[in-house]
Amino acid sequence: MTAQLIQTPSALLNANPIVLYNVTWEQLEQMDAALIDTGARLTYLDGMLEIMAPLSEAHEEPKSTVRSLVEVFCRERDIRFYIHGSQTRGKKKDGARAEPDESYSIGVKKSSVPDLVIKVTVTSGGIDKLEIYSRLKVPEVWFWEDGTIDLYCLRLDGRYEKSSCSELLPDLDISLVAEHSRMADQYDAITSFIKILRENA
Repeated sequence: MTAQLIQTPSALLNANPIVLYNVTWEQLEQMDAALIDTGARLTYLDGMLEIMAPLSEAHEEPKSTVRSLVEVFCRERDIRFYIHGSQTRGKKKDGARAEPDESYSIGVKKSSVPDLVIKVTVTSGGIDKLEIYSRLKVPEVWFWEDGTIDLYCLRLDGRYEKSSCSELLPDLDISLVAEHSRMADQYDAITSFIKILRENA
């Protein structure tokens, strides 16, 4: 099945997501090359490959809103940050690979591993994304789903612990970010958020 999909990548666009098993790293790389022009996104963990169809408006709009809220907060509070976007992370030695929706270095730019990864979840199931980011040693991961944000902080034992606040941005009210991410109008959401930040400066 894997070989057939590599030869006919357009077949992937009829389902969301597709999960394949017993995929080697070399097959992953072949699939990546075959799908390069389709907009599909690949996530890999120990032979399990998840292929997501090109991102939809339902995904991109909340992602853009959350990104804007985080960046506005950092600028309003004079916190240095560096945007890494959706740069693919993970190598063969990790047995894992993923494409964040957004990722950042906070304070100091880091080229190897971002401090913060943000994932927007529109469809559930599939690969354990936290296991991937644990192997990559990403300090903090946020999952946005249906207007709520679940936040996880990496501990010394390599496991993530769910938290109600960010350790990277401890003064950021995560519930306020989630509330504004649910607003129908993105411009109004960002404007309202800035107003609240300035009132509480």
